Amino acid sequence: MSGLVLKLAPNERVLINGAVIENGSRRGRLNIVTPGANILRLRDALHPEEVNTPVRRVCYIAQMVLCGEADEQTATPQLLSGISQLSQVLVDLESQETLAQAKQAVEQKQHYYTLKHLRQLLPFEEQLFAVAQS
Repeated sequence: MSGLVLKLAPNERVLINGAVIENGSRRGRLNIVTPGANILRLRDALHPEEVNTPVRRVCYIAQMVLCGEADEQTATPQLLSGISQLSQVLVDLESQETLAQAKQAVEQKQHYYTLKHLRQLLPFEEQLFAVAQS
């Protein structure tokens, strides 16, 4: 069986196509077989007050599309512009590859993967800000 497999911790919440689903008291596993389902682990969700860096801003736009809070047609140019701006600053090979994957995911309307790729840049961005502040 193909698709996305979600392994959930006890009482973990996940947003699937706009519905919040909470796991029971034991570990659980969900097989998502519907292509294009919008899925967001709530533990991974960025809260508005946390959106204070360039990568987080672009992640937040992808997250809002993923959870149905932003219009895809309006957000797509914003995502592509944000990724383009990030690619001008994050010039190392690994970041460039990650941004290319995120851009491809936006173009294919795969917002789960857009967010997944962009989130990979968060630790690197934190390191850059830490170095800049020291």
